[in-house]
Amino acid sequence: MELDLDALSNLINKRIDEIEQSVDGTGYLPKTVIGVGTFLLDNQGDIDLLTAKQRVTFDRFLKPLLKS
Repeated sequence: MELDLDALSNLINKRIDEIEQSVDGTGYLPKTVIGVGTFLLDNQGDIDLLTAKQRVTFDRFLKPLLKS
């Protein structure tokens, strides 16, 4: 899967309120989701470098927000 790094950067830097809404009531922290996004940005969007837990966070929160 190709990540749009510009869209990811926009999401974790300017759409934090959407991240906060998506994690509300799930037990996840917004900073966890932002951390996974930052990790992906630092590694040119290479999803294969994510741990299993990071991948779950990406699939559950970041991926849907990137599609919207």
